[in-house]
Amino acid sequence: MEHEVFVPVTVERLREALGDPVRVARAVPGLQQDAGADPVAGRLKVRVGSHSITYRGAVRVTGRDDGSYAVEGDATETRGTGSVTLALTLRLRDTEAGTTLTFDGTATADGRVTELPQDAVGSAVVRLLNRFAEALGETEEEPEQPEVQPETPEAVETPEPEEPPAPPVDDFTEPAIPPAEAAHARRTMIGRSAEEVDHAPPRGRYAPVPAPQTVAAGATLRWAAPAAAVVLASAIVVTRVLRKRR
Repeated sequence: MEHEVFVPVTVERLREALGDPVRVARAVPGLQQDAGADPVAGRLKVRVGSHSITYRGAVRVTGRDDGSYAVEGDATETRGTGSVTLALTLRLRDTEAGTTLTFDGTATADGRVTELPQDAVGSAVVRLLNRFAEALGETEEEPEQPEVQPETPEAVETPEPEEPPAPPVDDFTEPAIPPAEAAHARRTMIGRSAEEVDHAPPRGRYAPVPAPQTVAAGATLRWAAPAAAVVLASAIVVTRVLRKRR
């Protein structure tokens, strides 16, 4: 197989990335590294058409005297007996505004991958190499950030909180209105003054029984005087009539 990928990155930058196994492992798309193992070792899920096959293995990148790199890898299926062996040569060629990576070599496989269409397998390999080359150009060693000691803030005097002003106290020594007007206002508001309420006689079952009314002498004289006057006038008239007859 032979495949070329253009990356808008300088050759020197790619050589630095290929010389660091940690950055190479970071560039392998979908690699889940095994704890305590080599940097470029772990599980890798490869999607071929509508199928997915998960492999467990390792990849080694070694520089050669002619400036090329040997890429060797082997892996086995996590759910099967199939295996894959990879032997590629990677060359870097300086081009305008970037670098061209050329992959050529062989790959052998058995197991589930051999049951899938060859064009789907070829497309999956090309897609894997493209993503690896692009990620290799993007990975950069993060510069160590100098540890910055937090500055100790100077002691600042905190002003004491001011006490809130006391609420105004109303002066009750002098009445707001004259006493007479106040009593009149109270009488108008409640209908009767407090004194009238205190001295009002009780009502209901506890009300006092009124004394029997007596006929006063003045009332009798008022009815007797008109009657006596009528009798007297009648006597005078009778006397005059008798005198005339004699």
